[in-house]
Amino acid sequence: MAKSRALSARFGSWVRGYFVRLCRGLQRFWSVHIMGFFVKKKTERIPPAETIFHKEKIMALGHILKNKSLAIEERARAAHRIGLLAFTGGPMAGTFAAEFMKEVALLLQSHKMAPKAKVLLLQGVACWCYLDPAAQNRAAFLQFVPILTAVFYNGPESTSRTEVNGNLLVKFWTCYVLSVMTCNNVSLVEELRGEPSLKYHLQVLAGEDWAGWPENFAEVLYFLLGFHKN
Repeated sequence: MAKSRALSARFGSWVRGYFVRLCRGLQRFWSVHIMGFFVKKKTERIPPAETIFHKEKIMALGHILKNKSLAIEERARAAHRIGLLAFTGGPMAGTFAAEFMKEVALLLQSHKMAPKAKVLLLQGVACWCYLDPAAQNRAAFLQFVPILTAVFYNGPESTSRTEVNGNLLVKFWTCYVLSVMTCNNVSLVEELRGEPSLKYHLQVLAGEDWAGWPENFAEVLYFLLGFHKN
């Protein structure tokens, strides 16, 4: 009995430590790879009096995003700028951005898209959902969970190194976006746990080379979903 209690205490301590590292990893990855990618200088949250600025910018970018005559990459760049504005502008900006996320969801379902454009879309979704439960729940309503998990089933169109690496990069970013969406969101955790074969895909991706990333986000997502308990 005493041995069992000791093991339980050690496991509890390990779990708490893991979550601390997870939070730090998400914050570090956000600062370096998201904010550093989107902006050249430090971005501050906009005061409520200037919310109209965000609305006007988001609406203008939304017009570009919806313009089917433009190149996919240009529309994807508009989507990731919308995501950044949603993050820096607070809840109201997130609400404005939500109006255009259905278009992002549709674009993410396109198989005829370069990995670079798809990564831009994924980064936009990460910005929109980061630490925003309302945006996370809206993403669930727009069916982002099945759209994103479908990415894991898509293999490269050829065996060329460029094609294989591009396909893997999209899957890595998908793991990160799903980690952002599910962190502290029980309903999304439950929905993801119900996705068939997700556990297997995460195990496979966890075995890939995540060099350059602060965390192996396939492992992070695997842990967040509680698959390690099975």
